[in-house]
Amino acid sequence: MKMSRFANLLLLVLLGFTQAYQDDEFVEDDDNDDTVDLTTRVLATNNDTDELLMEGDLLLPYTRNALKCLYQTCRWNKNSKGQVTVPYVLSPEFTGRAKRKIEMAMAGFHSSTCVRFVPRRSESDYISVENKAGCYSLLGMQGGRQVLSLNINSCLYHGIIQHELNHVLGFHHEQNRSDRDKYIRINWENIDPNLGHNFRKKDTDNLNTPYDYSSIMHYGKNYFSTNERATITPIPDDRVPIGQRQGLSNWDIRRINMLYDC
Repeated sequence: MKMSRFANLLLLVLLGFTQAYQDDEFVEDDDNDDTVDLTTRVLATNNDTDELLMEGDLLLPYTRNALKCLYQTCRWNKNSKGQVTVPYVLSPEFTGRAKRKIEMAMAGFHSSTCVRFVPRRSESDYISVENKAGCYSLLGMQGGRQVLSLNINSCLYHGIIQHELNHVLGFHHEQNRSDRDKYIRINWENIDPNLGHNFRKKDTDNLNTPYDYSSIMHYGKNYFSTNERATITPIPDDRVPIGQRQGLSNWDIRRINMLYDC
C-alpha cells in the first residue's frame, strides 16, 4: 500500500514536471552565473544566423545609415505624458517563463527611465521580438516592423535582453565610441583580420558623459579573440572588469534619459 502511494506520488511529480517543461520551454535561468561568458554566448549563437551583422549583434539597416542614429534620426516618439513609447509584439513561441523574462527585462527600463515598452495596438513603427537563430537587433527606430531576435535557448538572460533593447533605443557598443582610445587598447594581433571591422570606432554622440567600463553595452575582454587572448585591454588599469550582462549601469540609465530628454 505504501509503495502504491509512493508510486502515485512519483507519477504526479513527473507529470507535473513534464507539463511545466511544456508550458515553460527550456530557458537558461541563472543570470548571475559568473562562469558563463554571456558575450561569448551571443557571438557563438549569432554564428548560426544567415543575417548580415556588424559588431556581433547589430542587424544592418536597409534604409538608412545606422551610424548616425544618435543624431536624432531614429529616436522613438514620446506620448502626451512625455514617455518614450516603444510598441512591441512577442512571437507566440515565447510562452511561460520565456515571456516573463522578456517582460521583466523591459520593466527594468520602466522603473528608471521614461522609456515604456508597450504591447502594440495599431502603431506602424514597432519591434517584433522573435525566436530566430541569434541575439541581435537594429539600431534605433528604423520605421515599420523591425525584428529583435532572442533565441529561446541562448539569449534569454536578463542582461542580454536589456543589451539588445538598448540597441533598439539607439545605443552603440561602448568600446566603439569615438573617444575610446583614451580608455581601452584594441589588441589587433588577437583579432581575426576578417572580423576587425567589429572594433572600428564610430562617429558617436557621447552625450558629454564619461567612458563606462561597466556599461551593459561593453564587449568582454576576449570578444572575437582568435587565440583566447584579450582583444580589449582597459587602460591604464588592465584589471578593470568589462563586459557585464547583469543589467543597465547607472550611466546607461542616465544616457537614456539624456538622449530622450526625460
